[in-house]
Parts: sequence; C-alpha cells; structure tokens
Amino acid sequence: MGTYVFWRLAQSVVVVFGVVTIVFLIMNLSGDPARLLMPQEASEQDIRDFRHANGLDRPLPEQYVYYMSRAVKADFGDSLWQQGRKAMSLVVERYPATLALGLFSFALIVLIATPLGIISALKPYSFADNVAATIALLGQSMPSFWLGIMLILLFAVTLHVLPSQGEGLSGPDLPHLILPGLTLAAPGIARITRLVRSQMLDVLGEQYVLTARSKGLRERTVILKHALKNAAIPLVTILGLDVGNILAGAVITETVFAWRGVGYLAYQALQKLDFPLVMADVYALSITFVLVNLAVDLLYGVLDPRIRLA
Repeated sequence: MGTYVFWRLAQSVVVVFGVVTIVFLIMNLSGDPARLLMPQEASEQDIRDFRHANGLDRPLPEQYVYYMSRAVKADFGDSLWQQGRKAMSLVVERYPATLALGLFSFALIVLIATPLGIISALKPYSFADNVAATIALLGQSMPSFWLGIMLILLFAVTLHVLPSQGEGLSGPDLPHLILPGLTLAAPGIARITRLVRSQMLDVLGEQYVLTARSKGLRERTVILKHALKNAAIPLVTILGLDVGNILAGAVITETVFAWRGVGYLAYQALQKLDFPLVMADVYALSITFVLVNLAVDLLYGVLDPRIRLA
C-alpha cells in the first residue's frame, strides 16, 4: 500500500507540472501583457522597462526555467495586475470562498442525485423515474451561464427570496451559496442520477441481493448496505472527476454571480493577461484536483479489498 501511495504521489507531481507547463506556453502565445497593463499614453521605453522589470523580455526557455524553479516553492512572483501583491497570496486569499462553494455544490450532488438514482432504480418507468429522468436531461442540457442567469431572474429579481450575487458581509453564507451552488451542481446531479440508476439496476439483480432479501433483511438494509456499497466504485470515480468539473465550472459560475473566489480571480487575471496570477491560480486548482483523485484511488481499496491487494 505504501509503494502504491508513493507512486501515485510521484505521478501527481508530474501531472501538476505538466498542467503548469501547458498553461505557461498558452499564456505566452496569447498576447503582450505589457501593452495591456500599461496606459495607452505610455511610451515604448516605458513598455520596455515594464517588460524588463517583470522578466518578460527574457527568452521563452529562460522564462520557463525561472517559473518552474519558483513553482517548486509555490512562488510565482508579484501580480502584474495588482502590483506589490504576491500572486499566490491573492489566490490563497480567494481560495476559501471557492472551497465553500465547491463543497456546497458537491454536497448537493451527493444528497440530491443519490436518492433520485436509487428511487429510479427501485421503481423503473414510474412517475418518480420520469421525474428523475427529466431532471437529469435538464441538468445535462442547460449551460451553466444560462442556468445561473435564469435562477437570478426567478429567485432574486422576481421572487426576491435569495440574493443575486456576491457573498455575505462576513463571507460565504447559506443564502448566498444556494443559487451559485445549484448552478455549479446541476450537471453533476444529472450525471450522478443516471449513473446511480444504471448501477443499482445492475446490482439489484445480483445473487447476493436476492440472498439478502431471502434472509428477511429489511429493504433499507439490503439497498444501502449491500446494493449501494457494491455499486459505489463507479460512483466514487465519477464523483472524483466531478470535483474537476466543479473547479472548472467555478470560473463561469463565479463570474456570473460575482463570487469572489479563485474562479472569478482567474477570469480577471486572464482579461489582464496577468501571467503570474494565472499560473498561481492553475497551480492551486491543479493540486486540489490531483489530491482529490489520489484520495479517490485510495478509497477504492477501502470499498473493495481486491483492488488494494492487486
């Protein structure tokens, strides 16, 4: 088990630096941040001085080596957009808001999709199954930015029951989490509902489920302890991937709701072509996603000892 964890950690490091490398190359092909950040009346000499001060006049391989050497220490230098502020400190400052939104969205996915999928499997082609299928269809087909705007128009503008954007005065709170959380969770709810239904239909016909029922066990025990546990491995896999979808979708959702998190910060940094801030942003999100997937891999061994032994 220790060897497996070591190799997964080593692979995770390679993945993080691979992502940072790709983003570094893309950002350097997207334009000149000096001309974007400097005033229009700035002279060519001012622009050259700005490039030199921020290392943007160095050859690309030299810039890459410089960034990678600092990435080891999670230090990407000062933000080009907010001079005097460390890029990583800006990301760390915004990270709790994104973490709160992501955890809330993940909880919505698990708490809504799992019961819907189980009910659909227990009563296939019933009214409840049709309702779950409709929810899954809508969740998969509605773009996040459109869904977010519609929720704002309905619950904030028309009904005046929920805030339309931003966070509470003391940070993220439940009323401010509901609309962006639901927007971010909608695709995952649709995907997990369909997966749980499919897996449960397969498992409910297995011999060990029939044996458990023949022993007179309560239906709740049969469903939760025997059927759902054995259907959980594909479910855990997709839930782990959904963390990546949540982190990626946070850029759009946080922008729609003006949520002061890492996703909105990434959008602002991309607009300003702030290379260090984008790199720090991607670095933090990549590490989060890699650690979650590592946890998912280790959880496989808990759910099924055969995987751990293999």
